[in-house]
Amino acid sequence: MGVLVLALFLFLGIGALLYFVSVYNGLIRLSRNIDKAWSNIDVLLKQRHDEIPKLVKVCQGYMQYEKETLEKITQARTACMQAKTVGESSKAEGQLAMALKTLFAVAENYPDLKANQNFGQLQQRVSYLENQIADRREFYNDSVNNYNIRIHQIPDLFVANMLSMKARELFKVSEEDRKDVDINF
Repeated sequence: MGVLVLALFLFLGIGALLYFVSVYNGLIRLSRNIDKAWSNIDVLLKQRHDEIPKLVKVCQGYMQYEKETLEKITQARTACMQAKTVGESSKAEGQLAMALKTLFAVAENYPDLKANQNFGQLQQRVSYLENQIADRREFYNDSVNNYNIRIHQIPDLFVANMLSMKARELFKVSEEDRKDVDINF
């Protein structure tokens, strides 16, 4: 009888250990997916940030009266590159997106600029990168959401607390960035 009780406790102990390892590995996988998703966004942001000086340079020759628009883009790009947290990056990227929308809208007033092949290629490249970034942000937010749900559900909650796992921040669009672009001609 004692051997049977010992075997039962041993079986339960091994089962609990295997369950803990399974939950731990699942949480770590989700955490690493979030890091990977953010890194993928970072790669695209870097590509977009590299295109912006080229775009501004092409525009400068044509848009002599739009210096303020070009300065806003440069300032927004700098803020994006200096952002440290997801929240800071979210805000800075929103400002940059608004500045780029303004630039593309104002460019409509400059037929020579619109006809410039470099401007057209850069505009298409930046627009393509914007779409890719939006897709990656969606994947990032899905990953963060799944992770945040798991670390708050029982029994994963106990493992997450033992490992001091904290909720991750979603990439959000600020209220300011939800407004329409105000364009004055």
